[in-house]
Amino acid sequence: MSGLVDALLIVVAVAVVIARQFRASRIDTGRRWWLLPVILAVVALREPGLVDAGHRGTSVALLVAELLTALAIGAGWAWTTRIWAEPDGAVWSRSTKASGLVWLVGIGLRVGLYAFGAMLGVHQDSSALLLALAATLLVRSGVLVLRAQSLRPAGTPAPAYGDPMFRSTGKERV
Repeated sequence: MSGLVDALLIVVAVAVVIARQFRASRIDTGRRWWLLPVILAVVALREPGLVDAGHRGTSVALLVAELLTALAIGAGWAWTTRIWAEPDGAVWSRSTKASGLVWLVGIGLRVGLYAFGAMLGVHQDSSALLLALAATLLVRSGVLVLRAQSLRPAGTPAPAYGDPMFRSTGKERV
């Protein structure tokens, strides 16, 4: 893929993630929460420009720093997200102002890493940013799923579609 398509994919993915993070959303621990990050990682790893051939060592060091930053941002984002359990056992989440601050710090760190690499003359492709976004989303989702599982009482599964439910008619006869 071209750099323009990668950049567009990154902008769309970030816009969707940021737009959804401040709305309350149900955490479904049985869902394939890892699927989007894996798809983004596969797209990033397919690109040949992940590491600058002329500055291989420096490029790998910057990539490692980018991935470590992404992991820290994902963990920080997940731990600053508010989660709660409803009486029916459903677990919900919504990002807080601290989560937004984590995003801003993460963007600042990534811009700093990019500027540092540019200062050293390292060519940095958008695939590194895409891979870092995948790592951030994977860690965030994984930590939220673990936190959500800890809120559910052990041995009490969440109600599933079609499970019988007691509904009071309001008038009970003795």
